[in-house]
Amino acid sequence: MDLKQFLSDDRGVSPVIGVILMVAITVILAAVIGTFVLGLGSNVGNNAPSATFNYDYSAADTFGDGEDTNAWVNITDQGGDSIEASTLSVSVGDVTVNDVTTEENVVNSSWSDPVTAGDTLRLNEEENSTFDADADVQVVWQSSGGSSSIISSSTTPQ
Repeated sequence: MDLKQFLSDDRGVSPVIGVILMVAITVILAAVIGTFVLGLGSNVGNNAPSATFNYDYSAADTFGDGEDTNAWVNITDQGGDSIEASTLSVSVGDVTVNDVTTEENVVNSSWSDPVTAGDTLRLNEEENSTFDADADVQVVWQSSGGSSSIISSSTTPQ
């Protein structure tokens, strides 16, 4: 047997490389198709922003004199990501504020756009919308893709 001829004979290399390439391409295609079929690719880019909020509360009849005073909630951005105000909504129990940049209904002072550290949103209860004791307060972020995330929450005092 001629050793030089054995080492220089490469007739069997081409089919082996072809099979390896076909298997690799099949695996890659299966992974890509599986990702989209299972919906794993739809959440790319829809990561909720990270921000810290401070909550300050005042219950109705703050002075204890029996006179009606409106309860209020102050929500202050303490820092984190800058967030477009149009993507935020705030709820206190059954009361939901979808436009946090306009001083209407229960909003007494609004957030700027974008919402950054130091911005305060003040919500006052009114006759047609009252804040219940022990109610959930939530700052909700809505992505452009339609999903939403609660980025901060608290509970009103009892």
